[in-house]
Amino acid sequence: MLRFAFAFALMSSAATAQVATLSGTDGQNSLGTVPCAVSAGDPLKSCNAELRRRDDGTATLAVGLGNGEVRNIYFTNGVPDSSSSTSRLSYETRGDILVIFIEPGEVYELPKAALSTQ
Repeated sequence: MLRFAFAFALMSSAATAQVATLSGTDGQNSLGTVPCAVSAGDPLKSCNAELRRRDDGTATLAVGLGNGEVRNIYFTNGVPDSSSSTSRLSYETRGDILVIFIEPGEVYELPKAALSTQ
């Protein structure tokens, strides 16, 4: 049963827009796309993603990088705290969007509402 579905338009620049979509699959896990860039200087593109929430307040965002690899980003209480990369992770909030950076040039955008408990 679909417990929630939403689409959220994101502006990556004044000229282009990216869309993040997450559609509930079982009320806890979600499938969809998120805007991402996997190399420094790349424009944002739609990347397949799965958001897996757990009852303990943690979550994992698995993002397909388009080359057969998957980047896992781990959250605790809605805050990204590590990833499957050994590189440094940082983030910032831009309005209702969580922008996650993994050095040297990976960027992921996720609506903060996607991480809230249902």
